[in-house]
Amino acid sequence: MQTIPVEHTDPINAKILAVSEDLVAGFQREPFHVIAEKSGVPLDTVLERIRAMLEAGIIRRVRQTMLATKLAHGALVAWKVPEEKLNAAFDFMAKEDPFSGHVVIRSTDTEVSGSGYRLWTTLKVPVGESLDEHATALLRLTGATEYLLMPANGVFALGVGHIRRRALEPGDKADEPAVMMNTVPADLSPEEWSVLLSLKEELAPDEIVPNPWEARAARLGMPLERYCEIAEALNQKKVIGRFSTFLEHVKPSSTGERVTRFNGLFHWAVPKGREIEAGGEVGRHFCMTHCYWREGGPQFGDVNIMGVVHGTEKDRVLEHKAAIDRHLDSIGIPVSYTNVFWGGRSEIKPSEISPQVYKDWHRKMAAPPA
Repeated sequence: MQTIPVEHTDPINAKILAVSEDLVAGFQREPFHVIAEKSGVPLDTVLERIRAMLEAGIIRRVRQTMLATKLAHGALVAWKVPEEKLNAAFDFMAKEDPFSGHVVIRSTDTEVSGSGYRLWTTLKVPVGESLDEHATALLRLTGATEYLLMPANGVFALGVGHIRRRALEPGDKADEPAVMMNTVPADLSPEEWSVLLSLKEELAPDEIVPNPWEARAARLGMPLERYCEIAEALNQKKVIGRFSTFLEHVKPSSTGERVTRFNGLFHWAVPKGREIEAGGEVGRHFCMTHCYWREGGPQFGDVNIMGVVHGTEKDRVLEHKAAIDRHLDSIGIPVSYTNVFWGGRSEIKPSEISPQVYKDWHRKMAAPPA
């Protein structure tokens, strides 16, 4: 019996992943057909390889992403946690809180502004709910002593593409600055919510088929055509992200292969009033998987531009940052503070955005009466 290659380094898998990680934009009625067309790999092979990589844990999930900034209140959160409680707090955020997405323990090469904030998470709560209320509950439940909420004022880069980015040279960038996306929540009808919540669920291996939405529509008791029409309307409202295969990029595979080894959260403080200009210049660099305008305040040297770069070598990640620093200097954008927070232990999962799940979670986790 022939074994299907599952490592991300296999040439055919690499061709598929170079497209399927972050180049299938918006809602697609036949997303695997799009991957096949863009990668030049036959559809049957695309389905077979993605299914095999998912079952082997090389791909950790396949799903239609949502632009959660349009569906929920969100923030990057830096937490101060006593060292002896740090790993337990990490476990709670990763396993018990569906509203925390990326959960990362970070460190700096030197003791600088903000070094005491070791635990970093992304947090989303449904529109109308309070980020502070949820973060305060997490303080009580984890033993953290302090948190800092840093909502995004604008988004300049949001993608992954680890395989595609491996060949990038420091300084590789788009011809034009990145355009900032805003974070104003969209207003959805109950029918739109039902399709959206159905769309965003991870695909199981048996759903890696030519039309993955057929069974999803049937589960809602809805004709496929209507389901796709609503999904396309959600696309128009700009709440749909990309259809993506998410690689397990931190933990090694069964044969010891790693997609990345280092991820750096870069900080830059630029003059007030120049955040959109600076974010566009940082976000145009292809190495940036994420780039945001977030306010870090005095705890973080008044940082206002943040972004993430991944790589297999630490020095290479720093070379990417140095190239961006040189670019900002060359166009006259002064930086008063900059730093790198390195990712260590990490867990990445989609943040829940369902209002009902939020209410149920807080009911379950409520503090007992005094």
